[in-house]
Amino acid sequence: MLPTEEGPPEGRLPEECPPEERPPDARRLAETPPSPEALCGVLGWPVAHSRSPAMHNAAFETLGIDWRYVKLPIAPELFEETARALGASGFRGANVTIPHKQAALAVAIDTTPAARAIGAANTLTCADGTIDADNSDARGFLDALGESPRGLRALVLGAGGAARAVVWALREEGAAEVAIWNRTSGRAAALAHQLGVRHVERPAEAAGAADLLVNTTSVGLERRTGAAAHALASGDDAPAAVERALAARRDDGAVEHAIEELELTDLAPPATVVDLVYGEGPTPLARWSAAHDARFVDGLEVLVRQGALSFERWTGQPAPVEAMRRAARLG
Repeated sequence: MLPTEEGPPEGRLPEECPPEERPPDARRLAETPPSPEALCGVLGWPVAHSRSPAMHNAAFETLGIDWRYVKLPIAPELFEETARALGASGFRGANVTIPHKQAALAVAIDTTPAARAIGAANTLTCADGTIDADNSDARGFLDALGESPRGLRALVLGAGGAARAVVWALREEGAAEVAIWNRTSGRAAALAHQLGVRHVERPAEAAGAADLLVNTTSVGLERRTGAAAHALASGDDAPAAVERALAARRDDGAVEHAIEELELTDLAPPATVVDLVYGEGPTPLARWSAAHDARFVDGLEVLVRQGALSFERWTGQPAPVEAMRRAARLG
């Protein structure tokens, strides 16, 4: 029997018919490419600086996944309401950055052991009306480190959420010793007590014997000056050359200032230095490490590895890490 304008052959559903026998509406629906199948995003306040959209959208494009990743600037008082509405709004998942990581853990229905142990979540997954929370900060740090910390002695600078994830990861992976230093000594002592490691009053107490130093503080996070931005945007070689000369002087001063602020003056870096800070150029700790031929891992690599874990959790596919890394470094 031939199809009619009213429907497919009697007793058969449209999807059971070959394309040429389907009624016009069903055929058109099957042939029309869908709009983006799903959304992902980053929740924070602020998030204008985030490189995650560029990184994840490059990954989707590389694998031919019709998803889109967007920035979601959400004030703290709106976080819970927004997070609970993600699934119904077409989101498969979201990364979470400051100041929402603890709130993200609280809003989740299911949580991973890492998220519970660290006390914060940076990855939400929406499926079947539920919200799952994970923390990829710890695993992302270890992946970026590129070697097992088992048996190593580590010094962690800082006592915030990032420090908590790093210290927990090092402890769980069998580091021989983990010491925490913070400019506010009481915070370092409290975190060390919670995680069963030790705190030091001065980095020098641990730096000399350390194999690994991890900076989780904001020291070294410098913004490019307006003059530099103007020179780069204008394409004028002369101002740019002047700015480069001035920047070189500022870089020398920035390194000295950062090392002094972190109380590392007169100390040599250990074999490996990880700096969670990243920017448009080498950070002061990167320059300090290079001056002493220490191995250096930058914050962008940590970001890429964290993002790759989120990507795989949402899509179920291996992350194209190199494409994500290129996009993150281009900004």
